[in-house]
Amino acid sequence: MKSREIKDLKNKPVGEMEKLLKESQEKLRTLRFDLAAGKVKDVAAIRSLRKDIARMITFVKLENELAAKNTKK
Repeated sequence: MKSREIKDLKNKPVGEMEKLLKESQEKLRTLRFDLAAGKVKDVAAIRSLRKDIARMITFVKLENELAAKNTKK
C-alpha cells in the first residue's frame, strides 16, 4: 500500500473501512486456499494483504477509541 493510499484510508468513514476490511479478509482467505491448492505463485501478495488488513484494523480501533473518548466528556 502506497503512502497516498494510506492517507485515503485514514480519511474514509469507519463504516466504509469496516466493509473494506471484511472484503480484504475474505480475499485473504481465498488466497490462502488457492495457495494450498497450488494456484497462487505470488506469495508476496498474501503478505502485503495481511499488512493492509492490519493497518485497517488499527485505524478502526483508533477511530473507535477517539469516539469513545469524545462521548465520555
